[in-house]
Amino acid sequence: MSDVLVTATELHDALAAGRFADGGPVRVLDVRWRLDRPDGRPEYLAGHIPGAQYVDLDHDLAAHGEPTEGRHPIPPVEALQEVARRWGIDDGDTVVVYDDLKNLSSARAWWLLRYAGVADVRLLDGSLRAWTDAGFEVESGDAVAPAPGSVTLAYGALPVLPLEDVAGFADGSLLLDARAGERYRGEVEPIDPRAGHVPGAVSAPTTENVGADGRFHDPEALRERFAALGATPGAEVGVYCGSGVTAAHQAVALTLAGFTPRVFPGSWSQWSNHPELPVATGPEPR
Repeated sequence: MSDVLVTATELHDALAAGRFADGGPVRVLDVRWRLDRPDGRPEYLAGHIPGAQYVDLDHDLAAHGEPTEGRHPIPPVEALQEVARRWGIDDGDTVVVYDDLKNLSSARAWWLLRYAGVADVRLLDGSLRAWTDAGFEVESGDAVAPAPGSVTLAYGALPVLPLEDVAGFADGSLLLDARAGERYRGEVEPIDPRAGHVPGAVSAPTTENVGADGRFHDPEALRERFAALGATPGAEVGVYCGSGVTAAHQAVALTLAGFTPRVFPGSWSQWSNHPELPVATGPEPR
């Protein structure tokens, strides 16, 4: 389908063959997580794609530090490498990630593994629903643990926006806020200490990247969407969300649209924990 997305049928065929025709041996990761129910293991145990390894987003894909680092700071690369090897990943493997929420959480695994140098990471377009709608079986309980992998990871394969660069970036380039509109406008803030958005950021709810079936809109439709927000061809685009999870989903959509987005990993949870940084409210960027 692309070097970013894979269909349920393509994944099913690759699992049967043991590898993708245009990639390497296949490893599947189940990344179920949501803000109101962060532990996705019960749902994983109830039914997952055969062989998929469960990924705990809060512990495997994030560190835990001071509030000034945000709610989901990037984990040390050594820690990520350790769990990636536990998932059985070797250099050259094709990794497919999915969740049961339109890839809003599994995109974090896509982005973080790509950032860490895994060249071939794809999302199951339409998530678990696409797999079950296609009539493919799921298995319950824990998947058989794979033999330990030997992948070597190093951060830096994708561009990021560190906190100290965000304000200047918003002044000269397009910074997208992937949260719901009411959080961007500062009407509600259920989690973080201050409501509003980074001054200069443009509201771009990530839920508008996909259709009702959870599949991403086609690249042309995504280009039109981002063009309407100010992303001209070749433009430098940055993105943040609440804590760096759905920003990765926006990064997927921007990649499909032909951009090379810069993710602000700390996102609003980091920015709002720095009282010296300004906050804008309302529907306009400033």
